[in-house]
Amino acid sequence: LLCTMMQSSFIACLFLAALGRASAFSASSPPPQQLLPMEIDAAKAFAESEFPIGPDDLIARAKQVLAPEVSIGTKDGGKCLADDFQFCAAVVGPLPKEDYLNALGTFQLDNSFDITQNAFGFTVSPVQPNRVYWFNNAVATMKAPFFGADPSDVKDDLVFPPQVFHMDFDKDGQVTEFGFYTVDRQYGNTGGLGGAFGFFYGVGKPLPFPEAKPYKPSFRFRMLQFLGSLRKKGSKKSE
Repeated sequence: LLCTMMQSSFIACLFLAALGRASAFSASSPPPQQLLPMEIDAAKAFAESEFPIGPDDLIARAKQVLAPEVSIGTKDGGKCLADDFQFCAAVVGPLPKEDYLNALGTFQLDNSFDITQNAFGFTVSPVQPNRVYWFNNAVATMKAPFFGADPSDVKDDLVFPPQVFHMDFDKDGQVTEFGFYTVDRQYGNTGGLGGAFGFFYGVGKPLPFPEAKPYKPSFRFRMLQFLGSLRKKGSKKSE
């Protein structure tokens, strides 16, 4: 009995000590985060900004525009887009409003694919306080024929490289620019291509021009790399 009481007391002491350490840890305030020399003071930049829509409200507006019932102007008849709207991506654009809407209407990607966008990281640029950035890691499953490709010919889901998107707004909350760029061409199985180009390449129907195919260094760049490797080998031999 004495041993049992001593054991219970010992466990109780350990429990109380653990609670004490936890309380002390939770009570201590975290050290203030210091800005890196290369880092912008975002809070100061937003405080000095003259753009009338704050960062939180701008992100909320961007998500409204991205919602299925709006879909960046393709489902609301372009009502969310400003008259001077432009679409501008890495290769395509700038496209004015009508050309952008017509181009997306031609592809009808949702009819042929179940697309999971996997969007994350919404933020407002402190340098361009009217611009929202976000990332995605899209995955698409083919469900219907697409420009001559059949779902039975595509065994795997299309896994796109991570892409960074941007959306600019005017003071009334209308979209003035939308675009995106891939940020890791080695990821996924669409040849490092994003957007519509990635869908065509991923199903084995790449469009017939270099910009719609995986990156390939030019002849001049390959020669420059070759000469650089020769020079490096020559330096090692002379040492």
